[in-house]
Amino acid sequence: MTAEELARLDEAISGCRKCPRLVAWREEVAATKRAAFRDQEYWGRPVPGFGAADARILILGLAPAAHGGNRTGRIFTGDRSGDVLFAALHRVGLANQPTSVWRDDGLRLDDVRIAASVRCAPPENKPTPVERDTCAPWLHREVALIRPTLRVVLALGAFAWAAWWPTLSTVYGIKPPVPRPAFGHGALVLPQGGPPDPVRGPALLGSYHVSQQNTFTGRLTPAMLDGVLSQAKNLAGLD
Repeated sequence: MTAEELARLDEAISGCRKCPRLVAWREEVAATKRAAFRDQEYWGRPVPGFGAADARILILGLAPAAHGGNRTGRIFTGDRSGDVLFAALHRVGLANQPTSVWRDDGLRLDDVRIAASVRCAPPENKPTPVERDTCAPWLHREVALIRPTLRVVLALGAFAWAAWWPTLSTVYGIKPPVPRPAFGHGALVLPQGGPPDPVRGPALLGSYHVSQQNTFTGRLTPAMLDGVLSQAKNLAGLD
Protein backbone atom coordinates (compact mmCIF):
# COMPACT_ATOMS: atom_id res chain seq x y z
CA MET A 1 0.00 0.00 0.00
CA THR A 2 2.86 2.40 0.71
CA ALA A 3 3.78 2.78 -2.97
CA GLU A 4 0.16 3.55 -3.87
CA GLU A 5 -0.16 6.01 -0.99
CA LEU A 6 3.07 7.73 -2.00
CA ALA A 7 1.81 8.00 -5.58
CA ARG A 8 -1.38 9.68 -4.34
CA LEU A 9 0.67 12.01 -2.16
CA ASP A 10 2.96 12.87 -5.08
CA GLU A 11 -0.06 13.74 -7.20
CA ALA A 12 -1.46 15.97 -4.47
CA ILE A 13 1.88 17.72 -4.03
CA SER A 14 2.14 18.36 -7.77
CA GLY A 15 -1.14 20.29 -7.70
CA CYS A 16 -0.37 22.50 -4.69
CA ARG A 17 -0.87 26.27 -5.13
CA LYS A 18 -0.70 27.42 -1.51
CA CYS A 19 2.21 29.87 -1.84
CA PRO A 20 1.38 32.69 -4.29
CA ARG A 21 4.98 33.94 -4.65
CA LEU A 22 6.30 30.47 -5.41
CA VAL A 23 3.48 29.68 -7.83
CA ALA A 24 4.16 32.89 -9.75
CA TRP A 25 7.92 32.31 -9.86
CA ARG A 26 7.90 28.65 -10.88
CA GLU A 27 5.39 29.36 -13.65
CA GLU A 28 7.27 32.43 -14.88
CA VAL A 29 10.49 30.40 -15.12
CA ALA A 30 8.63 27.62 -16.93
CA ALA A 31 7.25 30.09 -19.45
CA THR A 32 10.39 32.15 -20.12
CA LYS A 33 12.84 29.20 -19.89
CA ARG A 34 16.60 29.22 -20.16
CA ALA A 35 17.92 29.54 -23.70
CA ALA A 36 19.63 26.14 -23.54
CA PHE A 37 16.27 24.50 -22.76
CA ARG A 38 13.99 26.61 -24.93
CA ASP A 39 12.72 23.57 -26.85
CA GLN A 40 11.77 21.68 -23.69
CA GLU A 41 8.47 21.77 -21.85
CA TYR A 42 9.13 22.75 -18.25
CA TRP A 43 7.38 20.95 -15.39
CA GLY A 44 6.59 24.27 -13.67
CA ARG A 45 4.83 22.70 -10.67
CA PRO A 46 5.74 21.51 -7.17
CA VAL A 47 8.23 18.66 -7.37
CA PRO A 48 7.35 15.54 -5.34
CA GLY A 49 9.85 13.19 -3.76
CA PHE A 50 10.98 10.06 -5.56
CA GLY A 51 12.72 6.79 -4.90
CA ALA A 52 12.05 3.59 -3.00
CA ALA A 53 8.72 3.23 -1.21
CA ASP A 54 10.51 1.15 1.43
CA ALA A 55 13.45 3.53 1.73
CA ARG A 56 15.80 3.14 4.65
CA ILE A 57 17.53 6.43 3.82
CA LEU A 58 15.82 9.76 3.15
CA ILE A 59 17.99 12.39 1.48
CA LEU A 60 16.48 15.77 2.30
CA GLY A 61 17.37 18.83 0.24
CA LEU A 62 16.29 22.46 0.20
CA ALA A 63 14.11 23.09 -2.88
CA PRO A 64 14.04 22.31 -6.62
CA ALA A 65 16.32 24.32 -8.87
CA ALA A 66 14.55 26.73 -11.21
CA HIS A 67 16.03 25.11 -14.32
CA GLY A 68 16.63 21.69 -12.71
CA GLY A 69 13.73 20.04 -10.94
CA ASN A 70 11.34 22.80 -11.95
CA ARG A 71 12.19 21.91 -15.55
CA THR A 72 12.48 18.12 -15.38
CA GLY A 73 9.86 17.35 -12.75
CA ARG A 74 12.24 15.43 -10.51
CA ILE A 75 14.28 16.79 -7.63
CA PHE A 76 18.01 17.20 -8.40
CA THR A 77 17.49 15.87 -11.93
CA GLY A 78 18.98 17.95 -14.73
CA ASP A 79 21.21 20.29 -12.74
CA ARG A 80 24.82 20.42 -11.57
CA SER A 81 23.94 19.56 -7.98
CA GLY A 82 22.19 16.43 -9.17
CA ASP A 83 25.16 15.49 -11.32
CA VAL A 84 27.29 15.39 -8.18
CA LEU A 85 24.70 13.64 -6.01
CA PHE A 86 23.69 10.89 -8.43
CA ALA A 87 27.29 10.10 -9.36
CA ALA A 88 28.05 9.64 -5.67
CA LEU A 89 24.94 7.53 -5.06
CA HIS A 90 26.02 5.29 -7.92
CA ARG A 91 29.57 4.99 -6.59
CA VAL A 92 28.35 3.77 -3.20
CA GLY A 93 25.79 1.37 -4.67
CA LEU A 94 22.56 3.28 -3.98
CA ALA A 95 21.66 4.14 -7.60
CA ASN A 96 21.69 2.07 -10.77
CA GLN A 97 23.23 4.80 -12.95
CA PRO A 98 25.51 7.79 -12.33
CA THR A 99 23.53 10.43 -14.22
CA SER A 100 19.99 11.72 -14.39
CA VAL A 101 18.82 14.18 -17.02
CA TRP A 102 15.03 13.76 -17.06
CA ARG A 103 12.26 12.10 -15.11
CA ASP A 104 11.61 8.55 -16.32
CA ASP A 105 15.18 8.23 -17.67
CA GLY A 106 15.70 4.85 -16.04
CA LEU A 107 17.23 6.06 -12.80
CA ARG A 108 16.48 3.75 -9.88
CA LEU A 109 17.38 4.47 -6.28
CA ASP A 110 17.93 1.48 -4.02
CA ASP A 111 16.79 1.87 -0.40
CA VAL A 112 16.76 5.65 -0.85
CA ARG A 113 14.11 8.32 -1.27
CA ILE A 114 14.94 11.95 -2.09
CA ALA A 115 12.72 14.88 -1.17
CA ALA A 116 12.90 18.65 -0.81
CA SER A 117 12.01 20.61 2.30
CA VAL A 118 10.17 23.09 0.03
CA ARG A 119 8.60 21.61 -3.08
CA CYS A 120 8.58 24.65 -5.39
CA ALA A 121 11.56 26.45 -6.88
CA PRO A 122 11.96 29.72 -4.93
CA PRO A 123 13.44 32.99 -6.22
CA GLU A 124 17.18 33.12 -5.45
CA ASN A 125 16.77 29.64 -3.95
CA LYS A 126 15.50 31.26 -0.74
CA PRO A 127 12.06 30.25 0.57
CA THR A 128 10.53 32.52 3.19
CA PRO A 129 9.77 31.18 6.69
CA VAL A 130 6.05 31.27 5.85
CA GLU A 131 6.63 29.25 2.67
CA ARG A 132 8.76 26.76 4.58
CA ASP A 133 6.05 26.26 7.19
CA THR A 134 3.26 26.08 4.60
CA CYS A 135 5.09 23.33 2.74
CA ALA A 136 6.11 21.36 5.84
CA PRO A 137 2.96 19.16 6.01
CA TRP A 138 3.91 17.54 2.69
CA LEU A 139 7.22 16.39 4.19
CA HIS A 140 5.48 15.23 7.34
CA ARG A 141 3.05 13.10 5.34
CA GLU A 142 5.84 11.63 3.22
CA VAL A 143 7.93 10.69 6.24
CA ALA A 144 4.88 9.18 7.94
CA LEU A 145 4.40 6.86 4.95
CA ILE A 146 8.00 5.62 4.89
CA ARG A 147 8.34 5.56 8.68
CA PRO A 148 8.20 1.74 8.97
CA THR A 149 11.48 1.34 7.05
CA LEU A 150 13.17 4.74 7.50
CA ARG A 151 16.39 4.55 9.51
CA VAL A 152 18.50 7.53 8.40
CA VAL A 153 17.78 11.08 7.29
CA LEU A 154 20.67 12.69 5.41
CA ALA A 155 20.17 16.46 5.51
CA LEU A 156 21.89 18.30 2.67
CA GLY A 157 22.58 21.70 4.17
CA ALA A 158 21.48 23.67 7.22
CA PHE A 159 18.00 24.40 5.83
CA ALA A 160 17.15 20.71 5.54
CA TRP A 161 18.74 20.03 8.94
CA ALA A 162 16.42 22.64 10.50
CA ALA A 163 13.41 21.28 8.59
CA TRP A 164 13.87 17.87 10.18
CA TRP A 165 13.13 18.90 13.78
CA PRO A 166 9.45 19.82 13.24
CA THR A 167 9.10 16.60 11.24
CA LEU A 168 10.50 14.57 14.12
CA SER A 169 8.03 16.21 16.48
CA THR A 170 5.00 15.90 14.20
CA VAL A 171 5.53 12.39 12.84
CA TYR A 172 7.23 10.66 15.76
CA GLY A 173 5.93 12.72 18.67
CA ILE A 174 9.50 13.26 19.85
CA LYS A 175 10.58 16.63 21.21
CA PRO A 176 13.78 17.87 19.56
CA PRO A 177 16.84 18.20 21.81
CA VAL A 178 17.37 21.54 23.54
CA PRO A 179 19.52 23.17 22.41
CA ARG A 180 19.17 21.69 18.96
CA PRO A 181 22.35 20.07 17.68
CA ALA A 182 24.33 22.26 15.31
CA PHE A 183 24.51 21.41 11.62
CA GLY A 184 27.84 20.45 10.14
CA HIS A 185 29.26 18.05 7.59
CA GLY A 186 29.26 14.66 9.28
CA ALA A 187 27.20 15.89 12.24
CA LEU A 188 25.25 12.95 13.64
CA VAL A 189 22.28 12.77 16.00
CA LEU A 190 21.25 9.29 17.12
CA PRO A 191 17.87 8.42 18.65
CA GLN A 192 17.78 8.23 22.42
CA GLY A 193 17.45 4.82 23.97
CA GLY A 194 18.80 2.67 21.17
CA PRO A 195 19.31 2.26 17.43
CA PRO A 196 17.09 3.90 14.79
CA ASP A 197 13.66 2.35 14.45
CA PRO A 198 10.03 3.38 13.71
CA VAL A 199 9.43 4.31 17.36
CA ARG A 200 12.66 6.03 18.38
CA GLY A 201 13.03 7.65 14.99
CA PRO A 202 15.84 7.69 12.43
CA ALA A 203 19.39 8.88 12.82
CA LEU A 204 20.00 12.39 11.48
CA LEU A 205 23.20 12.87 9.50
CA GLY A 206 24.42 16.16 8.05
CA SER A 207 26.22 16.88 4.80
CA TYR A 208 27.18 20.07 3.07
CA HIS A 209 24.76 20.69 0.22
CA VAL A 210 25.80 19.47 -3.22
CA SER A 211 25.48 23.00 -4.62
CA GLN A 212 28.04 24.39 -7.04
CA GLN A 213 29.04 26.89 -4.37
CA ASN A 214 30.28 23.98 -2.26
CA THR A 215 31.52 21.55 -4.91
CA PHE A 216 33.33 24.10 -7.12
CA THR A 217 35.17 25.61 -4.15
CA GLY A 218 36.20 22.26 -2.68
CA ARG A 219 34.19 22.73 0.48
CA LEU A 220 32.47 19.45 -0.46
CA THR A 221 34.67 16.96 -2.29
CA PRO A 222 33.63 13.66 -3.91
CA ALA A 223 35.48 11.80 -1.16
CA MET A 224 33.58 13.71 1.54
CA LEU A 225 30.24 12.98 -0.10
CA ASP A 226 31.09 9.31 -0.61
CA GLY A 227 32.09 9.11 3.02
CA VAL A 228 28.85 10.52 4.39
CA LEU A 229 26.75 8.35 2.05
CA SER A 230 28.68 5.27 3.15
CA GLN A 231 28.07 6.27 6.75
CA ALA A 232 24.34 6.57 6.01
CA LYS A 233 24.39 3.06 4.52
CA ASN A 234 26.08 1.71 7.62
CA LEU A 235 23.64 3.42 9.98
CA ALA A 236 20.74 2.09 7.90
CA GLY A 237 22.06 -1.47 8.13
CA LEU A 238 22.77 -1.71 4.41
CA ASP A 239 26.44 -2.72 4.64
